[in-house]
Amino acid sequence: MNLLEVSGVRKQEGGEEVLKGVSFTQKAFQKIAIAGESGSGKSTLLKIIGGLTQTDGGEVLFENVRVKGPLERLLPGQPGIAYLSQHYELRNHYRMEEILSYANMLSEEEAETLYEVCRINHLMKRKNDQLSGGEKQRVALARLLTTAPRLLILDEPFSNLDPIHKNTLKTVIREIGERLKITCLLVSHDPMDTLSWADEIIIMKEGQILQQGPPEQVYSQPADEYAAALFGSYNMVPSTAAKDFNSLPGVHVNGKSLFIRPERFKITGKSADALKGKIKEVNFLGSTYEIAVQLPSSVVTVKTGNGHHQQGDEIYLSLSASDIWYA
Repeated sequence: MNLLEVSGVRKQEGGEEVLKGVSFTQKAFQKIAIAGESGSGKSTLLKIIGGLTQTDGGEVLFENVRVKGPLERLLPGQPGIAYLSQHYELRNHYRMEEILSYANMLSEEEAETLYEVCRINHLMKRKNDQLSGGEKQRVALARLLTTAPRLLILDEPFSNLDPIHKNTLKTVIREIGERLKITCLLVSHDPMDTLSWADEIIIMKEGQILQQGPPEQVYSQPADEYAAALFGSYNMVPSTAAKDFNSLPGVHVNGKSLFIRPERFKITGKSADALKGKIKEVNFLGSTYEIAVQLPSSVVTVKTGNGHHQQGDEIYLSLSASDIWYA
């Protein structure tokens, strides 16, 4: 049985339809991430699932029970579902131990495990104004989890966090699922944060689901350029320039455009089966270099860990047929 079923959900705001019949399911302990540009309907969808916004059509079932909107409940929110917004909403002038004890439904041992998972044991005696943004977020998360939810909804949890706090929160979210056995549904403004975490990714565009599948699939086989751009650099070689790739073994262009991620190219020696080009530009990105290579009919971007390449150098590239997605 599915833990969550979203069926034909619609929502209008300001005369505009921001959700246009969205449907998907989520099983218990399945990690689902929703990606999309700002205004694609991600946050509105999460609030409807959490019972915090009224739907204009369709329905949401949680554990086979219909989720009621705020017009149907005295206190908005669905029992068993916790929603972490981008605003931490911690009461001022209270120590964290006081805030956390208010709605705690866990045993002392369970609560200690929760605080350990959320990395907040050392914050208990502090007040709101003594915490960083990342610390406040982890306390707010722990406060929600003291109610023992079965589904945790995370709306842009990594926004405005520095790399250190972001990495800490990523570890916390992973352990919430693994150690606390809570199912998570997450939206991130930076979809790159979701690739290593999610079991399935949903891409939204203009209030609809554009693509849904495992991270490897949505990354390597995007539905279109919008979906491709969400996950970083890419090459979209138009059909008119795809003839450059005819020399590669197993590649059959057939009038289609080619989608290739930059890291799929391999820099090799001179060969009849390799693509010959000239380096136009080299950019240092920290752990890798990004190289713009001029081929006879197109320019492609290549990622490499080798920093010995210079602008103007002749270069040869190899590519497996399995690394190409025909668009």
